[in-house]
Amino acid sequence: MAQQLQDIMTKEVHTVRSDATLLDVARLMRDQRIGDVLVTNRDGTLRGIITDRDIVVRAAAAAKPLDRTQVGEICTDGLVKLAPTASLEEAVAVMRQHAIRRVPVVRDGQAVGIVSIGDLARHRDPDSALAEISAAAPNS
Repeated sequence: MAQQLQDIMTKEVHTVRSDATLLDVARLMRDQRIGDVLVTNRDGTLRGIITDRDIVVRAAAAAKPLDRTQVGEICTDGLVKLAPTASLEEAVAVMRQHAIRRVPVVRDGQAVGIVSIGDLARHRDPDSALAEISAAAPNS
C-alpha cells in the first residue's frame, strides 16, 4: 500500500517558463490534453501553476491578448508544495486547509510530480465516483 506521494503522484509534469505566452500554454494544454501546467523561473525552480480556468477567467474574460500576455502575469504564485516523501494524509490535509485540488511535488526546488484530488481518490477509495471519473480517459 502506497504511503508516500511519490508512490501515487503523476510523474509526467508539464512546465513552462514564466515568460511563455498564454497562447503557448493553451496549445500545450490542448496538445497534451491537460488542464494545468507548472510555471518555472529561469533557473527551473517552481514559481507557480496555471490552469485552463485561469486562462479563461484571468485573461480571456479580461480581454488580454493571449499571444502577448506572459504566463507569469496571471499564474498562481505562492504555491503549497509537498515533498515526494510526504504522506497521503498530509496531502489530504493540505488540500482541505487550502481548498485546492492539486499540489506540486517538489525536490530541491524542482517539480518532480503533481498529486491531484483524483490521484488520492483513486488510491484511497477506488470505487468512489471521483476515482472513476479521474480514471476515465479525457474527453476533448
